[in-house]
Amino acid sequence: MPTPDEISTPRGGRFLRMPDVVASVGLSTATINRLHRLGQFPRKRRLSTNSIGWWEDDIKDWMNSRPMVEQKA
Repeated sequence: MPTPDEISTPRGGRFLRMPDVVASVGLSTATINRLHRLGQFPRKRRLSTNSIGWWEDDIKDWMNSRPMVEQKA
């Protein structure tokens, strides 16, 4: 039985496949998979038996949550 988080309705946008996510966040596939396993990246969603994707707004929210790098003078 899915948990409420697994059946939540996405807010808007579209599903992104791995190449789109890699291009959006600038990280490698291996890094995205590692962060996902550690619970530090948005959850994947099953699109069909053999495909997964990420909701675009989840990726944008994750990107916006990343800290800014301080520039040293």
